[in-house]
Amino acid sequence: MGAAGSTALARLGLPEPGRTRWLGVAALGVAAVTLGAVAWRRARSRRRRRLQQVGTVAQLRIYPLKSCKGVRVSEAECTPLGLRSGHLRDRFWLVIKEDGHMVTARQEPRLVLVSIEAEGDRLVLSAPGMDPLVLPSKLPSSNSIQNCRLFGLDIQGRDCGDEVAQWFTSYLKTEAFRLVQFEKNMKGRKGREILPDIKEKYQVAYPDCSPLMVLSDASLADLNSRLEKKATMDNFRPNIVVTGCGAFEEDTWEDLVIGSVEMRKVLACPRCIMTTVDPDTGVIDRKEPLETLKSYRLCDPSEKSIYKSSPLFGIYYSVEKIGSLKVGDPVYRMV
Repeated sequence: MGAAGSTALARLGLPEPGRTRWLGVAALGVAAVTLGAVAWRRARSRRRRRLQQVGTVAQLRIYPLKSCKGVRVSEAECTPLGLRSGHLRDRFWLVIKEDGHMVTARQEPRLVLVSIEAEGDRLVLSAPGMDPLVLPSKLPSSNSIQNCRLFGLDIQGRDCGDEVAQWFTSYLKTEAFRLVQFEKNMKGRKGREILPDIKEKYQVAYPDCSPLMVLSDASLADLNSRLEKKATMDNFRPNIVVTGCGAFEEDTWEDLVIGSVEMRKVLACPRCIMTTVDPDTGVIDRKEPLETLKSYRLCDPSEKSIYKSSPLFGIYYSVEKIGSLKVGDPVYRMV
């Protein structure tokens, strides 16, 4: 290229051809060094964060219909929205009033007696005094989308139809109800909207706070040592029950690895009158085990803005890496 051509390239801010080749080689070298440094830092980080076994998975529980009976499974997939086993997904169905507001066992305690089972591509609802009702696991697209309200936040759900609406209305006998189903293409409630003080980015369908809740059997045993009438895991509705650790050791766990799943601590689970609903009778007590928990499981004063006067029992987690897990898997904390 002549001097005029070189001058024109210079005016445009472009290097001359010889320099282009040199710069390309240099850029590749810089990129390689940079990528190598990033890989080295990540490897070093992984080496620093060793795994320490803190327990073993004793139970896995999915609660397909919010406030209704849980389904114990031996293994499950862990999606960003929580546990899944076949067509059963955690808190993907919700009873609502006709105005869209959620209904839970806090308002209708007899919901805890409703069970849901998967039979092939169908879901079967059962409740005391009611004939079983069959639902398709996938609703027709012609079913309307309902705008729902959970704890002050908006979320959608596909209406499950008039037959199941009448079924719940007849069972609860207080007002008109409908059932909706969350679909994975719908927009979930964001963790930061539910809990403005947290930093984790995740979404949920109809759970209270997060995709997963972990509780140890030792913590329940400690509580029961203080109760006249013993509570069960059904009072507290965890997704993952851990055995082989001390009472309330789960309070100290941050990041966990179970099976191929990685999860991150969100916050402790603040308990409410839902825990006082008897899972066997559907009668709400409004006292125990909540009052006993309040006597020794209140938060540190520095965290009162988050938990207020609610006692803490169990830990909420978000899903950092999807995968699968099963009963008997070791539970590791990253340290």
